[in-house]
Amino acid sequence: MKKKSILALGVLPPGKRLKQLGLGFLVTAILCVLVQYLEAYLKSSSWILNEKITSGIVLKSLWWDFKSVLTEELLFRGALLYLLIQKIGSKKSILISAIAFGIYHWFSYGVFGNLMPMLFIFIGTGLMGCAWAWAFAKTRSMLLGFGLHLGWNVTYNTLFSKGPLGELVFLSKGETELTDWASLLNFTSGLILVPIIVLLFIRYGIKKEAVQEDSEANL
Repeated sequence: MKKKSILALGVLPPGKRLKQLGLGFLVTAILCVLVQYLEAYLKSSSWILNEKITSGIVLKSLWWDFKSVLTEELLFRGALLYLLIQKIGSKKSILISAIAFGIYHWFSYGVFGNLMPMLFIFIGTGLMGCAWAWAFAKTRSMLLGFGLHLGWNVTYNTLFSKGPLGELVFLSKGETELTDWASLLNFTSGLILVPIIVLLFIRYGIKKEAVQEDSEANL
C-alpha cells in the first residue's frame, strides 16, 4: 500500500474516526428498526422479547456480526479499494467494489442460478456496497462504512433475529400473509429504499476529506 501500512485505511485520528463509526451505526440501526416495524405493520404482527435469550447468546451473536462485517469491509473496502482509488480514481473504484459486493452475495445468500433473486440481491447489496465504498472514498477511512454496515447487521441479525443464528433478542408474533402490493413494499423498503437513503446521507451529510497526494476531482 505504497509503504503506508494499515494507517492508510484511515484509523487516525481515533476520536474523529470513532465518531464516524458511531454515526454510521446509529443511522443504519434506526433505518433497520423502521423497516422491521413497517414489516410488522404490514403483517399485522408484533415484536416480543425472547424470554429464552441470555447475555451469552447475545454476545456470541454480536461477535459473529462484528467478525463478518470486518471480514467483508477488509475484503471489499480495505486495501484493494484504497489501491484502486490511487490507480483509477474514486468513481470507477466504487463501481468495481459495488459490483463485486453484489456478486459475492449471490453465493453468501445461496441464490446463484435463480435469476430473479439474483437480480434483486445484486441491486440491493450492490447499492449498499456502493454506499460503503463511497463512505470510504469521501472520508479516506473504513470507519464510517464499517459503522454503517455494522449498525444494519447487528440490528437485523441480533436484535430482530433475521440472521443465520436463529432466534435472538426479539421475535415476530402473529404474522399474516402479505398481499402482493404489501409484499412488494416490504421487499423494496429494505433492499432498495434503505441503500438509497444511505447514499443520500453520504452525498449530502458527509464532507469529502482532502488528501494531499490525491488531487483529482473525484466525487
